[in-house]
Amino acid sequence: MSNATIELPKLYDSAADFMPLLGTDYLELYVSNAKQAAHFYKSAFGFQSHAYRGLETGNRELESYVIIQDKIRIILTSPLKSGTDVGKHIEKHGDGVKVIALWVDDATYAYEEAIKRGATHYMKPTLEEDESGRVVRSGIYTYGETVHIFVERKDYNGLFLPGFRKWETPNYNPKSTGLKYVDHMVGNVELGRMNEWVEFYQNVLGFAQILSFDDKDISTEYTALMSKVMSNGNGRIKFPINEPAEGKKKSQIDEYLDFYEGAGVQHIALATDDIIGTIKELTSRGIEFLRVPDSYYDVLAERVGNIDEDIEVLRPLGILVDRDDEGYLLQIFTKPIEPRPTMFFEIIQRKGATSFGKGNFKALFEAIEREQELRGTL
Repeated sequence: MSNATIELPKLYDSAADFMPLLGTDYLELYVSNAKQAAHFYKSAFGFQSHAYRGLETGNRELESYVIIQDKIRIILTSPLKSGTDVGKHIEKHGDGVKVIALWVDDATYAYEEAIKRGATHYMKPTLEEDESGRVVRSGIYTYGETVHIFVERKDYNGLFLPGFRKWETPNYNPKSTGLKYVDHMVGNVELGRMNEWVEFYQNVLGFAQILSFDDKDISTEYTALMSKVMSNGNGRIKFPINEPAEGKKKSQIDEYLDFYEGAGVQHIALATDDIIGTIKELTSRGIEFLRVPDSYYDVLAERVGNIDEDIEVLRPLGILVDRDDEGYLLQIFTKPIEPRPTMFFEIIQRKGATSFGKGNFKALFEAIEREQELRGTL
């Protein structure tokens, strides 16, 4: 089977790139009510209606709505009857990410390489066709019940995927909030299993480890965690992997694992070119963010140096700033968006920085602990 024909600049030479990945194709969330979830993501986050499958397209088991914003594509899927795998997933985990789909030039080659290197089968290479062309998809399991689906769409000119039709809502399309693409996705895994999944991404997908944080980097008086950041060679796919560390009280990772009932995607980081405008808009639409103490901003200029933004504008919005050798970044985190304290979103704007906000960890995790205390789970 031929290798990928599309080549992108390689940023991390230590990444073997057995199956060159071209980007995030889509994310699929299993949710209890896809219709209502789609309305929420449109209203609150500024996504647009895009595609649909369900009873009207001949699917008698599942209903899915595809929403888009710039390069971000999310499928929201719910069961139409009892006893489905989707329904069982929701019953156990609550709403959350099931599929992280990766865009590849050759889905059969990617699958065969992954299986040969030790991946667990989820979906054999499958040809899907309609009047707009052909798509090949295949898939493997990663941590927990999360899966990676490889999507080959070079011979497809359709809307999204075969089996979907256009979904239009002419009377209700709230404007974009300025979200551009998926910057990274963070997975929480059980105690002692972080290195196992680091090796999985190295050996099976050819990723490189680009950063590592231990419990000295990510700790407060009460809790701690450890994290390693994996990236493919071109840097388009980045997966930090967290595990809990010993502390005086239950960490945010322990809380997640308890309520999600296993490993899974903790948060999705979405990039913007104007974080101030984006956060003002998201806040006006009711999205709630974690807040650090006001004193954080009193020493911010001393810690990060000169930045383009006015600190007195960042302060009331709760936007955090950190600097590395390449530049600086601005970031902020939502509170969990589901009934269970599991999945949340990060909004990030990079101004040269390639890191993940190490200088904000202590203030951020103390903010999370305050929320845990209110929930009685600290």
